[in-house]
Amino acid sequence: MKKPVIFLAVATLLTGTAAAHHGWGSYDASKPVSVTGVILTSKYENPHATLTVRGSDKVWTVTLAPTFRMTNRGALAGMIAVGKTITAYGYPSTVEKDEMRAERITVDGKTVEMR
Repeated sequence: MKKPVIFLAVATLLTGTAAAHHGWGSYDASKPVSVTGVILTSKYENPHATLTVRGSDKVWTVTLAPTFRMTNRGALAGMIAVGKTITAYGYPSTVEKDEMRAERITVDGKTVEMR
């Protein structure tokens, strides 16, 4: 009886994670953008860290890498804290207005690859 219950619990957790994750196909790699500005909000959580950045033309939502990848590359939560200036290079969303997926970020002179 324990094995089916454990299997069902694991399957439910994995299904929820997969449903929460979105594919990268909704970003247009043929139109790269670079946004430089002050970080207004910062969420360092899974499935991806997310920022809002006041760029020169508008406020962008910047989707970063999963936190485990960011941690492995030295991009801890403090690096992307509210109030810091960031440059994010990546691709605009074809679905969500004013959203981009970052390929790399630069903060305090340190550049980190997201992919």
